[in-house]
Amino acid sequence: MTTVTARTVEYQADGLTMIGHLALPADADRRPGVLIGPEGPGLSDVERRRADVLAELGYVALAFDLHGGRYLGDPEEMLARCMPLLADPGRMRDIGHAALDVLRAEPRTDPDRIAAIGYGTGGAIALELGRDGVDLRAIGTVNALTTGRPGEAARIRCPVWAGVGSEDPIMPPAQRDAFAAEMQAAGVDWRLVVYGGALHAFHHPPVDQAVVPGVGHHPRHARRAWRDIVGLLAECLPVVPSGAL
Repeated sequence: MTTVTARTVEYQADGLTMIGHLALPADADRRPGVLIGPEGPGLSDVERRRADVLAELGYVALAFDLHGGRYLGDPEEMLARCMPLLADPGRMRDIGHAALDVLRAEPRTDPDRIAAIGYGTGGAIALELGRDGVDLRAIGTVNALTTGRPGEAARIRCPVWAGVGSEDPIMPPAQRDAFAAEMQAAGVDWRLVVYGGALHAFHHPPVDQAVVPGVGHHPRHARRAWRDIVGLLAECLPVVPSGAL
């Protein structure tokens, strides 16, 4: 493990001033970069900690913002913003590209070695970057089995890993099937892991505020999903130790 330095970064997207969390390993080498997209309520300490952990593993990690520095703890407010966003691939791509530009501009980032991971709305944005033809090394999502516009999945140029809870009412079996069919028809290198007994947002620790129906934490599967994501990065975006080049 390496010592992590972290800072907030401000940038413009979707007509808002976004406030992301950038985490860096301690040394001065260029390292692969990872975008981390949050669930619908927005960037929280959960994603910030995950960025820090990835920096400990040797990645430059940016946990990006969705709502201009706000966390939308009220479910109605969150849905009022996220549902139109999820219905607009162009807006999702713009948010993703703005964060990607910040990550690529960081001198410590190897701009040719970047992956995107995300949860819920943030995962949908990661997938839209792939459908937009962005050169990513991997895409990993949890609770984000969205399908895109016809034919655009063929632009995805990297492996895609997706995780979902078997009891997730927001991502039901029909949506899993549609996602799988889209990936398969496009010739994508894809994997879908169904975590038995888990609800939507099973990876996220419990929160104090109200949540939409069908959300629930599953500690065991949360640990497994994180290990699966780290494994995806190790496979597709390995960190080259200092002095190895």
